[in-house]
Amino acid sequence: MDNEWIMGRHAVKEGIRAGNRVQKLWVAEGAGRGESGLGPILNMAAEKNIPVQQVPRRKLDQMAEGGNHQGLLAQVAAFGYVRLDDLFQRAEARGEPPFFLLLDGIEDPHNLGSILRTADAAGVHGVIIPKRRAAGLTPVVAKTSAGAVEHVPVTRVTNLNRTADELKEKGVWLVGSDAHAKDSYAEIDYSIPLGLVIGNEGKGISRLLRERCDFMVQLPMKGKVSSLNASVAGALLMYEVMRKRQK
Repeated sequence: MDNEWIMGRHAVKEGIRAGNRVQKLWVAEGAGRGESGLGPILNMAAEKNIPVQQVPRRKLDQMAEGGNHQGLLAQVAAFGYVRLDDLFQRAEARGEPPFFLLLDGIEDPHNLGSILRTADAAGVHGVIIPKRRAAGLTPVVAKTSAGAVEHVPVTRVTNLNRTADELKEKGVWLVGSDAHAKDSYAEIDYSIPLGLVIGNEGKGISRLLRERCDFMVQLPMKGKVSSLNASVAGALLMYEVMRKRQK
């Protein structure tokens, strides 16, 4: 299995907490345990017998390739994807109707990381992404997600439209968003088994996937800008689902 890097204290801490993927820590020389957030991370590493090596900070700069490592990198096993059935099993284990995200070609890894971070907070059972023309799980995504990538299962599929059909056959209703949709995002019953479809940053939801949506909703816009960032729109929709389900 290939090795990858995660950097930044939140991402590394969640990586250690989540399981066995962290294989080694690299810490900047002179970075003491008293530095904010570093002591607890090193203690966690010691408890799990994870090797720690101190190296010059410039070495970390090279390894991070310009990323903000905060004096700490972790060598980890490559990020793993799960099966679609695993997402249903997670919802069943929680005793909740399925709540999934379908990301239609989200290309910016920072957007994907932000979406995963919100998905973890909003109780999403899993995220579905396509293999082609979309961001996958990378160290940048892991850092942007603040470690949420370790807690939100991600399924990577060959054909998102075919997967949408499979979800519908299993009783999942698909909800997409569009600026010209008739229904407000606040008018939908989100207690049903649900898949939120979030479109590409520039093009939105593709025509074929839009045709598979059972509902199209719009977020109210009073300003001059015609649309919201994909991760922001996704966050508003996810929290509306959580709010309605908590009622």
